[in-house]
Amino acid sequence: MEFGPQPHPSLLNIQNTITNMAGYQRKTALSPSEVLSEAEDFLQQILGLTRSHNSSHSATYHGAEGTVTLSAHPHGPYTDVVADTDQLRTSRMDYEVQKLLNQLPYEPGDLGGPGSGDPT
Repeated sequence: MEFGPQPHPSLLNIQNTITNMAGYQRKTALSPSEVLSEAEDFLQQILGLTRSHNSSHSATYHGAEGTVTLSAHPHGPYTDVVADTDQLRTSRMDYEVQKLLNQLPYEPGDLGGPGSGDPT
């Protein structure tokens, strides 16, 4: 039994709310290791972030722009990629993370990147 002041139950997840300001998700035809390799190159070159933690399915990067954590988990022929940042959706980091996810090929054989806009 705990005594003393206890936080209201609605405040228990406040830390997660503060540290993970924005989250993005993408399905891709790449494997988890390919996703993390693409992210490594992109985040270091574009944002100057350095990897501070990694596993076979996730990696965390830190730098002057903030922190981003990527996780990539296979689901059948696809990989589900989730990116969480500690910045507002209007930050440069979030813009670049969205660009990274957009560059991942959606279906096998796709080149990735923005489409031409041509529906044919």
